Amino acid sequence: MTAAVKLVCHACGSTNRVPAEKMTATPKCGTCGARLADGKARDIDFRTMEKSAKTDDLPLLVDFWAPWCGPCRMMGPQVQQAASALAPHARLAKVDTQSNPDATVRFNIRGIPLLILFHKGREVARLTGARPAAEIEAFVRQNVTLGA
Repeated sequence: MTAAVKLVCHACGSTNRVPAEKMTATPKCGTCGARLADGKARDIDFRTMEKSAKTDDLPLLVDFWAPWCGPCRMMGPQVQQAASALAPHARLAKVDTQSNPDATVRFNIRGIPLLILFHKGREVARLTGARPAAEIEAFVRQNVTLGA
């Protein structure tokens, strides 16, 4: 029996099991057909983010941001670039703290932009402030072991 990787679809919230050897083939959600690990940072709601952080077998880096935040907007392309570089070994998501105020309370967010790395159901590390893609990638690689 082959090993499977559990991933929550960031489009519909369904949990998927993907054979580990298929991760490089850009797997799709069995429910809605959305791509699961295509190297893009997706805007998701707080509930989907919590489910993904608890369930995913891959590390999940979440960018907490707001549309009114200049540094957050400047960092957006850097987060996308890091997502592309880390795929398919880690996934990145974005949570708008203005639309999801429960996130700020739940994770005690005092300032944005804030990156929180989750792995195996728990918070692993935090990185505050706007960062270039190379620093975002290095932050993930320093705090979790990524697949080959």
